[in-house]
Amino acid sequence: MTPPSHDPQVRLGRRSKRERWLLWVMLAVIAIMIVSLRLEERRWWCECGTVRPWISDIWTSHCSQHLLDPYSLTHFSHGLIFSMLLMLVVPRWTLMRRLLVAVTLAAGWEALENSPFIIERYRTATMSLNYLGDSVVNSTGDVLACAAGFLVAEWLGWRRSLVLFLAIEVALLLWIRDNLIVGGVMLIAPIDAIKQWQTASAPI
Repeated sequence: MTPPSHDPQVRLGRRSKRERWLLWVMLAVIAIMIVSLRLEERRWWCECGTVRPWISDIWTSHCSQHLLDPYSLTHFSHGLIFSMLLMLVVPRWTLMRRLLVAVTLAAGWEALENSPFIIERYRTATMSLNYLGDSVVNSTGDVLACAAGFLVAEWLGWRRSLVLFLAIEVALLLWIRDNLIVGGVMLIAPIDAIKQWQTASAPI
């Protein structure tokens, strides 16, 4: 008789149990992010008192205060990138392990992005002149968008995921004059000509 420790069904059951624990760890990571945001005095949701699933106007005070907005697509792109990189670096890891890494990175960025230093950096260096930080609902939506992007990339494979990433970048550039790459450049090494071009689209 095959010893229980070498039984394929037993091993599969143990692996399934570990995968379920990883899901709980992911939820704990999101909970820790929420606590850190509240410690930074981030609002739960928009001060208007209404929680909307989607806001399309990036120039209003509602942007970054509801569940999703155009910038949620940049977080979806984060998920695409994390999936492609992790498939390259740790191809033997299970999907859940790689997803945990992606969610942890996304939650860590949300905590950093809403620190006073980064908020002020956004206000002075990028087109987000009136940025006051994300609401907790919006940050949670951003993490979920990243997770969705990761899962889509797992399904598409790296080649089609790369095409999708580039398509999103072009679409955002045409739509709101901003995207993941441009936003990163402006945050690290702002270019005044780009900022002027971006803010020229703001309503008077």
